[in-house]
Amino acid sequence: MLRDVLHLKAPGNWLNDPNGFIYYKGKYHVFFQQFPYAPVWGTMHWGHAVSEDLIHWEHRKTAVFPTKDYDRDGVFSGSGIEKDGKLYLYYSAVRYEAEDEENIHLAKDGRFVTSQAMLISDDGEQFDNFAGKKQIIPVSRDSRTADARNTRDPKVWQDKEHFYMILGSTLNDRTGRVLFYKSKDAQKWEYAGQYQNDAYGTVIECPDLFETDGAWVFAGCPMGIMNDGLAYADQAVCALADFREEDCRLKLPETYQFIDYGLDLYAPQTNVDAEGRRVMIAWMRMPEPVVSGEDERGEWIGMMCLPRVVEVSDGHIYFRVHPQVKQHFTSVVSPGDETDFTEPFYVRAVLEEGRGLDIGGYRIWAEDGCIRTDRSRVFRGLEGYRTTCCTPPLKGGYKLDVFVEPNLIEVFVNDGEYVISNIVYGLDGTMIKEM
Repeated sequence: MLRDVLHLKAPGNWLNDPNGFIYYKGKYHVFFQQFPYAPVWGTMHWGHAVSEDLIHWEHRKTAVFPTKDYDRDGVFSGSGIEKDGKLYLYYSAVRYEAEDEENIHLAKDGRFVTSQAMLISDDGEQFDNFAGKKQIIPVSRDSRTADARNTRDPKVWQDKEHFYMILGSTLNDRTGRVLFYKSKDAQKWEYAGQYQNDAYGTVIECPDLFETDGAWVFAGCPMGIMNDGLAYADQAVCALADFREEDCRLKLPETYQFIDYGLDLYAPQTNVDAEGRRVMIAWMRMPEPVVSGEDERGEWIGMMCLPRVVEVSDGHIYFRVHPQVKQHFTSVVSPGDETDFTEPFYVRAVLEEGRGLDIGGYRIWAEDGCIRTDRSRVFRGLEGYRTTCCTPPLKGGYKLDVFVEPNLIEVFVNDGEYVISNIVYGLDGTMIKEM
């Protein structure tokens, strides 16, 4: 059985959004968008991995795959809850109105429709894709309520006697909006309202809404908010929210913070861990595949970030590395040390203004009250992608916790005040040098 440590990676071919992230019956379950046939985006399935500690992951067989007319062209992203001891999975079901003649895994001219569906598993291990599915919200033909194509990614939670669902959507492909539904049994859903805001892109994907530290936090992925001509115009953001559950009234500020200032991270999803902490994982977008000669995954593309605890303090949203991660490392590497760049390691440092680190060609430095990074030397000359990144101005100090693995570097600044995570290719050398 294929296993991953620390970072959950594609078991082969393609991986993107995490789905159905949940602590269920003593184990963490992460499902994920998967195209099992090639290292490219295609007809979506749900892969499945399980962990007892958020660190050591075992891949299971594909959990959810197209079987119905309404999901024949893709089991898109969604979430999971536990009810009556069973695992309820919710997903967006896609059906193409016309297929691309040269590639049936793509919709011709972007013509497809989306509905919402669910699948109930008795144990979180067995999934009846033929008899266990149910379409719960049909395709909307009234654009005032929802968009027939771009309404997706149901996130479901329970509070008191009601279950709530938030969906990402758009108004006329110009304004990002979210929809709300309510249910008493988690199966029959009624429309409960919507919210729209021009500041949140043209479409909102992967919405999440949760309460932590006495505050409501919205997280989501507005499309088209980066207009610099480079890849990844769609980004993951978060903001403190004004939300009232009884009537699903939502208000968001016009400004937000990026969840990760490396701008490779996308499709975050949160849930609570065994200790009740709000934990986030997310997809790290990769521009090209990796060829693995060490296990059966072969050529693969797509991986998850380290699990992060989401906390709110003094009106700021922090993303702190999960305590289990640091417990996994028996020693910390220091600047000037030699280490094996083929295995994950952890660097702790406190920088001074104008000083920095060079980790196998990946540069981190402090400048003008911010932390900056440059991966241009370890990105294989790939064009059209951002190679330099920067945090907003910091509250004070340059404390770094840097987690390094062969294809991903995650820089936690000042205990999660901001994070910069970057995909890398070809880290060189064995020495961590001071700059």
